[in-house]
Amino acid sequence: MLELGQGNAAPAGDLIKDVSEATFMQDVIEASMQAPVIVDFWAPWCGPCKTLGPALEAAVTKAKGAVTMAKVNVDENQMIAGQMRVQSIPTVYAFYQGQPVDGFQGAVPPSEIDAFVARVVEQAGGSADGGLGDALAAAEEMLETGAAADAAQTFAAILGEDPNNAAAFGGLARAHLALDEVDQAEAVLNGAPAEIADAQEIEAAFAQIELARQAANAGPVAELLAAVEADPSNYQARLDLAQAQHAAGDAEAAVDTLLDLFRLDREWNDGAAKAQLFTIFDALQPNDPVVLNGRRKLSSLIFA
Repeated sequence: MLELGQGNAAPAGDLIKDVSEATFMQDVIEASMQAPVIVDFWAPWCGPCKTLGPALEAAVTKAKGAVTMAKVNVDENQMIAGQMRVQSIPTVYAFYQGQPVDGFQGAVPPSEIDAFVARVVEQAGGSADGGLGDALAAAEEMLETGAAADAAQTFAAILGEDPNNAAAFGGLARAHLALDEVDQAEAVLNGAPAEIADAQEIEAAFAQIELARQAANAGPVAELLAAVEADPSNYQARLDLAQAQHAAGDAEAAVDTLLDLFRLDREWNDGAAKAQLFTIFDALQPNDPVVLNGRRKLSSLIFA
């Protein structure tokens, strides 16, 4: 079974410490021989420190042991501050292998804090997400090679580490789809936290669920194609043909059929052709040639 957040990571309970002059050597210099240590020089009276400190703690916690944090109150530890030439606070240094390797002064936005932590971890050859990115890649590879059950277990393990991971929610739903567990796939997505409900990975999985349900009721492509050729004004047959083509694995043909239907009557059945096109687009990767070409052709029809 894939283990997450392993490597040279520090124990979870030791990620953030208040450090004094007596413990600086052990908690910073010696500890940095195992994993990078970010040192936050602060003081209780420092306004920006009250914002930076919690944000830095959150970023370190999110790294799941790939880096630790030492908090140094400069009022109580003036000797260390002097040795490190701390001229203003907040000041942040990163130590690795006993040496300072990076740092910054002043309050910075959360995005820069995340980038700083990631950069420090990368210098030590680690991963700032605690290995979750590697685990996601491994799960996707399992899914691509047909090991859907193993992929589902791995995606579920990732969600155990990061309950707001939209990619893992989408992946777990797709794994259930691969196992023909459509209702379970939908239940997974319905259980995603509200703050990530609009994530691209979740919307894509919802679209794939809708297409899977359509595929279960799709008719034979040859018969539907014959029906369209016999009666070009049979718009329902065109829509059914597109669904059957997609179910047969020919997304490009499905898109072309829907574009023809849109060209003939864009308002038919409350804009069913356009809605079905967007379902297919959402289910595919945004850079898929079928999506890129289909969106371009649809735009040319809309604005013609």
